[in-house]
Amino acid sequence: MRYDYLIVGAGLSGAVLAERLSSIGKSVLVIDRRDHIGGNCHDMYDDRGVLIHRYGPHYFRTNDRRVKEYLSSFTDWIPGRARIRTSIDGKLFPFPINRTTMNMFFGTDLETEEETRRFLASKRENLTDPKNAQEKLLSMIGQELMDAFYSGYTRKQWGLSLKDLEPSVVTRIPVRMDTKEWYFDDDFQALPVDGYHRLFQRMLGGIDVRLEMDLDDLSKRIQYDRLIHTGAIDEFFDFKFGRLPYRSLRFEFESFDQDFYQDWVQINYPSDGDHTRIVEIKHLTGQKVKGTTIVREYPEDDGDRYYPVPTRKNRELYERYREEAEGLEDVFFTGRLGLYEYLNMDQVIGKVLDLFEELKAL
Repeated sequence: MRYDYLIVGAGLSGAVLAERLSSIGKSVLVIDRRDHIGGNCHDMYDDRGVLIHRYGPHYFRTNDRRVKEYLSSFTDWIPGRARIRTSIDGKLFPFPINRTTMNMFFGTDLETEEETRRFLASKRENLTDPKNAQEKLLSMIGQELMDAFYSGYTRKQWGLSLKDLEPSVVTRIPVRMDTKEWYFDDDFQALPVDGYHRLFQRMLGGIDVRLEMDLDDLSKRIQYDRLIHTGAIDEFFDFKFGRLPYRSLRFEFESFDQDFYQDWVQINYPSDGDHTRIVEIKHLTGQKVKGTTIVREYPEDDGDRYYPVPTRKNRELYERYREEAEGLEDVFFTGRLGLYEYLNMDQVIGKVLDLFEELKAL
């Protein structure tokens, strides 16, 4: 058998590219080492019938109309903005940090955005060119808020201190002078009405997909003209320059005979326990079912690759692999693991749609 494209990975990047290439008449084979499509976006119903996000919450949001319109051809949406709390000494604070957070934390009574801005300026340090995440936070919110909301969480999440990480890792999260409580500011925030798995089923309908298969498992009878690899770029090259560090997660699910376990879809734990957060996605799915299920997340070094670790050293190592990849003909890398970049879902799709335009021109 011969295909125009072999796509390694049936997650977001691979599925979008497979659908787009198939739409212009290209023959495509998608393979994935897992036993399901959808990658880390995969959701499923547990034994109690509660829809859960198997690999942590995937709150879809975007300001990119092209991305929204593309996905909307495969699903309707349940609008919903994630509202999150951070637990510090048993007290729940709105997060990201906003004016309410500051009033609760410092015992102040700030009433306007201007008051809040001036107050926060008194806490910040004057660092005009932050070199790492710690310096960036000191320049944004100061020592006290950084220590309470970020330092412990970062140590758990990344296994590193803030000073070891690039500034970009903390600029993903806003700091608000108003009292808005939602986690993200994107115009469009929602979940697929039938879940992510159904979305991926529609996207990959009619496309040849083979699960529980690695690139090395393919029979010699299968040939292809071009390869798109959405897996780890260092693994593709047999780690010839060394391993790129990734952070993994362990998920512990627990079910309860009650409507909800907590009042918020997500509660972060920067100091308590070994877990970073407890997520109850039922708050956003709107599912009407008896009982609920939560998941506790425990970051680990070993296991499936979830997060590229954003340090300068790792970025330099990735550049060696990127340069090696550029020397290959008809092989393309994309996705979080292929680009070694901490990308949001809409950013992944945007990059894939751009790559599709390039492939059309070949």
